[in-house]
Amino acid sequence: MQVNETLSEGLKHEFQISIPAAEIDAKVNERLAGMKDKVRLNGFRPGKVPVAHLKKVYGKSVAAETLEETIRETNQRIFNERGFRLANEAKVTMPTDQAEIEGILDGKKDLNYSVAIEVVPPIELADFKTFKVEKQVAEVTDADLDEAMKRVADQSRPYAAKAEGAKAEKDDRVTVSFKGTIDGVAFDGGTGSDIPVVLGSNSFIPGFEDQLIGIGAGETRTLKVAFPKNYGAANLAGKDAEFETTASLIEAPQEAKIDDEFAKTLGLESLDKLKDAMRERLTQEYAGATRQRLKRELLDRLDETHKFDPPESLVNDEFDLMWKSINAEMESSGKTFADEDTTEEKAKEDYRKIADRRVRLGLVLSEIGDKNKITVTDDEVSRAVIERARQMPGREKEVWDYYRSNPGAVAQLRAPIFEDKVVDFILELAQVTEKKVSREELLKEEDDKDAA
Repeated sequence: MQVNETLSEGLKHEFQISIPAAEIDAKVNERLAGMKDKVRLNGFRPGKVPVAHLKKVYGKSVAAETLEETIRETNQRIFNERGFRLANEAKVTMPTDQAEIEGILDGKKDLNYSVAIEVVPPIELADFKTFKVEKQVAEVTDADLDEAMKRVADQSRPYAAKAEGAKAEKDDRVTVSFKGTIDGVAFDGGTGSDIPVVLGSNSFIPGFEDQLIGIGAGETRTLKVAFPKNYGAANLAGKDAEFETTASLIEAPQEAKIDDEFAKTLGLESLDKLKDAMRERLTQEYAGATRQRLKRELLDRLDETHKFDPPESLVNDEFDLMWKSINAEMESSGKTFADEDTTEEKAKEDYRKIADRRVRLGLVLSEIGDKNKITVTDDEVSRAVIERARQMPGREKEVWDYYRSNPGAVAQLRAPIFEDKVVDFILELAQVTEKKVSREELLKEEDDKDAA
């Protein structure tokens, strides 16, 4: 076997490999000999079929299997000898001439092929004991609790019919019946009777609720709206529609009294029990925000201390995924790059930097996990699947079957678990200081695209 490296540029390598016909033919004969005791052919006793006859019957198929195995083993040996860690799947280029292919399968011609790869660069990990990160924490105050209770009360508030002749205003609940058409033709799902609509809730397609402002009971209006371009039903997405809509009842929101009776409507024994449950929920919410901010700061430190050129193919793949998502989002919202105070070229430049960061951090986290034997157990993945199933009551078996039959989906569950375990490992070594902050500071949105 001969191996010649024909390209070595940065992380990209290409090799030209030649394997003698005699070597391949010997492997084919060996495989055929192993088949003697398993093959049953008319006219031959078990185990007595000559290899030459087996070759005549099965030679081409066995040769194809042998070539595939030989190429895989040869490539792996080349990569292992050079200490290469592949960034993605190797690209093998085989002969295309039919006569040459037939000659290789018949054991008369040498196998000559090329393989192109991109490798992961060596990564020198930082000393995590030198990392200094700040853990922002916020306590649940009585004011926070009162505000949260009011939000719950507002969501559960009662409504009362407005006086005769009153018109609908924002936050009112309007009961309507409607019939939708597109180009004058009714469509499936476009008809509804006695449907309550809270004006300003944005529960209907854009524009529907706005056009009900000022309507009165018994009044009929034709609402003109457009389905979003990313609407779930493909036959309606982006289409202009008209809804002939009649209001039968106009109701105004009433003040919800937060007391023991209100708590009972939510399935709790008393107002004190409701407060305890709400405080626990807020505590969990703040803890989650604390974790996210701490993790983000740690990832920033990893980014600062691990600068290297990641594999171009991985960056391209990550960028392409993001860019498709960005274009789809802008198309559905009807926005342009100018609306975002940028240009397409500048946006591409920004998102390519984000792709570069994501790939580098992914490789760094993987390296930390490998070197410190951090793994995700099957039990941890199973618990994640169970948690997903709990989020879809009544469809638990469907969720379980989906993950059981989709290795890619399981990998998507495994990845964040692995990332969190690596983050926890680093935090055990790093110098973490705690800082008390307000709820607003803890939960404020980040403007930085990298944080998003």
